[in-house]
Amino acid sequence: MDAADLDHRARTRSGCIPPELVSRLLERGHADVVESQAGRGEWFCALAWARVLGEQGREADASEVLAPYVATGWWTAVAAMTELLEGWGRVEEAIGISRARMEAGHPLALDAYARLLARHGRAGEAFDLLAPHITDWTLATALVEVASAADREEEAAALLAGHIRADHRCDGPWCCRGLDPELALGLLATLRERQGRIDEAIALLRRRQITSIDNRDQLADLLARHGRVEELRAYAASDGHEEAVQRLAELLEEQGDVEGAIAVYGQADGPAARDPNAACDLARLLARHGRGQEAIAVMRAQADAHPGDDWILHALSELCLDQGRPADGLAHLDALDARRGGETEWELYWMRLPLIAACHGVDAAVERARAHPEGTSWYAAEHIARLLAGAGRTGEAVTVLQQHDRRIGHDLSGYLIDLGRVEEALAILSLPHRSSRPPLVPTTHLWSEAPPF
Repeated sequence: MDAADLDHRARTRSGCIPPELVSRLLERGHADVVESQAGRGEWFCALAWARVLGEQGREADASEVLAPYVATGWWTAVAAMTELLEGWGRVEEAIGISRARMEAGHPLALDAYARLLARHGRAGEAFDLLAPHITDWTLATALVEVASAADREEEAAALLAGHIRADHRCDGPWCCRGLDPELALGLLATLRERQGRIDEAIALLRRRQITSIDNRDQLADLLARHGRVEELRAYAASDGHEEAVQRLAELLEEQGDVEGAIAVYGQADGPAARDPNAACDLARLLARHGRGQEAIAVMRAQADAHPGDDWILHALSELCLDQGRPADGLAHLDALDARRGGETEWELYWMRLPLIAACHGVDAAVERARAHPEGTSWYAAEHIARLLAGAGRTGEAVTVLQQHDRRIGHDLSGYLIDLGRVEEALAILSLPHRSSRPPLVPTTHLWSEAPPF
C-alpha cells in the first residue's frame, strides 16, 4: 500500500468501495465481504471492520486490520487508529503513534497530538508545543482550546492580542497570511467568553469586518447562548447580517415564540423578501409548525422572482411533495415551462419526476423521463433508477443503470448489493476505468496566497 494512493482514492472516492457502500454491505449481512476487502487495500472496509471488531472487544484483531495502513504513514489511518486506541482506554499507545507522526513533520499531527495530550491531563505540555506556532490559525485554535485546562488563558490572550493590529484593515479573506486579525479577534473572544467576560467578548467581535464564517456568525451565536435577545435583534437588523437573522429566528423558536420567529423574517418587506436563503429558512419554519400552505407561498414567490435558480425550484418541489401537494408543484413547473416556450433542460426537468410519480404513478414518471430529449443520458438514468428503486423495483433500476455503468458505478453497485449480487457490485467498483492517482508534480511552493477560484 502507498500513502499517496490511499489518500487519493479516499478523497475522490474513486477506485475503491466508498463508505456508503461499506455500510450497505454490513447492513445487508455481508460482513465477510467487508472483512475480506479490508485485507485487500480497501480503506473504508478496513476502518469499518476495525470498528466492528472493537465493538466486539476484539481490539487486537482490530489493530491488526489497520496496521498495514498505519505503516504507510498515511495520516488518515494514523488518526483513525489513534481515535480507536483512545476510545479503548489505551491512551499511551494513542499518544505514541500520534507523536511519531508529529516528529516526522506531518502538518496535521501537531494539532491532533496536542489536543490528545490536553484531553488526558497534559494540557501544559500541549500549550508549550502549540505556543510557538501561534501564526498558524489551526494551531492557534487548538491553543485556545487547551489554554483553560492548562490554566494559561492570559498567556494565550497575550499571544492572540499581538496579532490584532488596530492600523490594519483586511480587504478580504485572503488579505493576511496565517493568523489574520479577524481570526485573532474571534479566538480571543472565545477565550473571554469562556472566562465569563461576556461584554469583552462582544466588544471584540464588534470590531470584525468579516462577520460570517461557514454560514455562522460568532457574535450572533454568542448573544443567543447568553439570552441577550434584544441585542441580537438589533444586530440582526443591520445590513449584511443574514446569519444573525437566522440565529435570532432559531432562538425564538427554541423559546416557543413561533410567531416571533416568523416575524423576524418579515415576509412582506424583511429578509425573506430580499434573500432567497432567508425565504427558504422561513418556509422550513412554517412547514415545521403545520403552516405548509404559507410555506409553499413563500417559496413560490421566490421561484417567480428567480426562475433560473434551480435550487429554489427544487426546494419548492420538495416542499410541495412533503406537504402532500405534488399537483401544486407540477403546476408551477408547467407554468415556468410555458414561459420558456415548452423546452426545459434536464437540470430543471428532473425535479418534476417525484411530483409526477406522486400524482400519476412511477410508470408515468418514467415514461415522461424517457421522452425527454436527454432521457437516454447517464445522468437521466440516475433519476429514473432512483424512482424505480424507491418503488421497490430495484431489479428494473439495475437494468436501467447497466447501460451506463462506466459513469455511475456507485449507484449501480449499491442496487446490486441490495439484490444480493455482491460479486457483480465489486466487479464494477474495481473496473480499470476508475480514476487513478495523477502523477505528483514537484513544487517548492507548499501553499498559495491566491484564492482558490
